[in-house]
Amino acid sequence: MSHSENNRVRIFDTTLRDGEQSPGASMTLEEKLKIAEVLEGMNVDIIEAGFAIASNGDFECVKQISERIKNSTICSLARAALGDIERAAEALKPAKQARIHTFIATSPLHMRVKLQMDPEDVISAIHGSVTHARKFVDDVEWSAEDATRTDLDFLYRAVETAIRAGATTINLPDTVGYATPTEFEQMFRSVIENVPDSDKAIFSTHCHNDLGLAVANSLAGLAGGARQIECTINGIGERAGNAAMEEIVMALKTRADAMPYHTNIKTTDIMKASKLVSTVTGFTVQNNKAIVGANAFAHEAGIHQDGILKDAQTYEIMTPESVGVAKSTLAMGKHSGRHAFADKLAELGYELGDNAFQECFRRFKELGDRKKTIYDEDIIALVDDEVATWANRMQVVALNNYSSSNGHAVCDITMTIDGDKVKAVTYGSGPVDAAFNAIKDVIEFSPKLQHFQVHAVTHGTDAQAECTVRLEHEGRTANGQGADEDTVIASARAYVSAVNKLLVKREKKAPGPV
Repeated sequence: MSHSENNRVRIFDTTLRDGEQSPGASMTLEEKLKIAEVLEGMNVDIIEAGFAIASNGDFECVKQISERIKNSTICSLARAALGDIERAAEALKPAKQARIHTFIATSPLHMRVKLQMDPEDVISAIHGSVTHARKFVDDVEWSAEDATRTDLDFLYRAVETAIRAGATTINLPDTVGYATPTEFEQMFRSVIENVPDSDKAIFSTHCHNDLGLAVANSLAGLAGGARQIECTINGIGERAGNAAMEEIVMALKTRADAMPYHTNIKTTDIMKASKLVSTVTGFTVQNNKAIVGANAFAHEAGIHQDGILKDAQTYEIMTPESVGVAKSTLAMGKHSGRHAFADKLAELGYELGDNAFQECFRRFKELGDRKKTIYDEDIIALVDDEVATWANRMQVVALNNYSSSNGHAVCDITMTIDGDKVKAVTYGSGPVDAAFNAIKDVIEFSPKLQHFQVHAVTHGTDAQAECTVRLEHEGRTANGQGADEDTVIASARAYVSAVNKLLVKREKKAPGPV
């Protein structure tokens, strides 16, 4: 293996599996397919498409992504159980490059409390699960859940067992975000030095962000010998989330002098991926988020602005363009035709099917009738919103609202549910309250509103609004987003998006974390 290849870091994206385990982050099949296509376009090495045995929906998602994606390896998670592995193998059959990712806990706490298994039984389960997975695919990843709280001597045995059984990738995750970078690096060094035939496998990190150290730990893992990093777009995931892919990739690209590793990621697609995942999940990216936050390349202090005007490198260690952030540009007007709209979508990196294109073009023309200036950001918000909603069971068709200064509002809404039109007229204390009440009348249940947020896509009083809604019902939570130049309509679209995801969640079993 060449020096360059030895220093190449494989990016294993688990946005569609671990990322979806974020409370409220369920995605529809069409949303997952779109995200998978964007990840493939970014040159992601491995896409963990789901947990095939969790539900029929997850199985179908892994299967369809396996059929559609050709350039990335498609992976399905599986516990150390024969049924899990067989279900994963079945879903991965269409994949050009398939990987089964099987795991079991190895820390004393997890073995005793969660698994209720003694160490020898765990070793036997590792051997059995990896051996069984190798019957279906040549590419098998094995993970030691809660590796950072595992006794090192036992971890050596577990890893040796997995490699001898045929595991080609060994993942040592910081499942609960407990490790420090120094500890994490040393764990990899110790395992690689003490396990026979460790050179026959690629070692991988999978870090959670409970102490805010996920990215730092992932990079420390590389220094310890890991050459695969498991991460998610925007760092979404269980609890405080996972290591953020965009931060890892740009850290390696920007500080190649200190970290002599590289990835194959097309960094100019980072912002597109971030915005899509934010829209689909309803998880708004915080303004000061590294790389993809709204303020990541903003400069307000006078001394900073002066420096930037003289030389951008005074306060910018990377260019906005390197991650796909461009200056707001005037797009088109209401007289633009289909061909010009298609060219603009291609310029922005979007490739839509005919039905989605026609619906986006219709909404673009409507937007042009009501908004004098249409920017690239407006089109991005419109397209991402359409991707996130067009396949939903429920959609807002029309909404009229009336409000007055005395605090009374009325909403007249028309929706479709599985293709059938339904109407409702309801009162509220304000226009948004009335709209939400009308939707609850239509869907005939009353989820609890946990979070509601509005922000403008661009500047000006005619800017499109992007709304985020989080709903809870019977212990399940779901986030939804909607965009429209009318804030009430955007709010209603976000609410219905969250309702659709609550319905998706009813089908899911809870997958085990790694």
